[in-house]
Amino acid sequence: MPASLRLRPEQTVADALAAMTRAFTEEGLESPQRDARFLLQGLLGIDGAQLLSASSRPLGTAAEIVSDGVNRRLAHEPVSRILGRREFYGRMFTVTPDVLDPRPDTEAVIDLALDIIRSSGLSGRPLRIADVGTGSGILISTLLAELPDATGVATDVSLAALDVARGNAERLGVAGRIAFVATSGLAGCAGPFDLLVSNPPYISGAEIAGLEREVKDFDPLLALDGGVDGLDVYREIARNALELQCPLRVILEVGSTQADAVESLFKAVGARPIGRRLDLGGHTRAVAMEIHL
Repeated sequence: MPASLRLRPEQTVADALAAMTRAFTEEGLESPQRDARFLLQGLLGIDGAQLLSASSRPLGTAAEIVSDGVNRRLAHEPVSRILGRREFYGRMFTVTPDVLDPRPDTEAVIDLALDIIRSSGLSGRPLRIADVGTGSGILISTLLAELPDATGVATDVSLAALDVARGNAERLGVAGRIAFVATSGLAGCAGPFDLLVSNPPYISGAEIAGLEREVKDFDPLLALDGGVDGLDVYREIARNALELQCPLRVILEVGSTQADAVESLFKAVGARPIGRRLDLGGHTRAVAMEIHL
């Protein structure tokens, strides 16, 4: 029988936090204390300081809502999906079942892109940026928020994902500088672009069944499956980059063992590697290439 927890209205916020932490620990969740704290804060609409000050307050009518959220987490649904939002690069993004749940490791793509812009003398220029497979729009919206003179094109094969990305861009005030296009790769999108960024699907088909439940049961398969070797979409992006026939810097998220393979794909179309960035676990998570024509 699946684990469950039912909180009562007379239980205090502190009682709830303790019970949630205990239940999450018994379920074997990776970060039980953190998950309990963030989930309770989000469901009650309070911050960390308010959580402490309200510790003796009864849950009251919130007991049912909190219980439902707890049981969803016990079924391994990520906290961000239960709350419908995820912080990324200091900004809050809406997350729905139609898009990949953003990970902190993806911030490596933003860091590498901004480093390359600075080191190439492109800061302050009206850059044009393409985001392939935009999903929730975290890459393009974050870059345009960081680069007020830049504009962008965000593509995705999923109309539902584009709706999420557009909504996030509107909330961040950058939607007016982004064209949202339903297409595969950059098909039908005219260049030139100064930068191309992407966090493409890069899990090999055979590995998907072995992923943790938080990923395989809740992230869209379309955002995970990179084909037999996990590199299908990188091949498409390499072709797209060459077809643009313009000087271009490409910054991509990669799987923890894929950096060499992805760089080789781009070398085959005349690109040269210009940078890498590690993730929080010390793995290469972002690679950058440059194409000169």
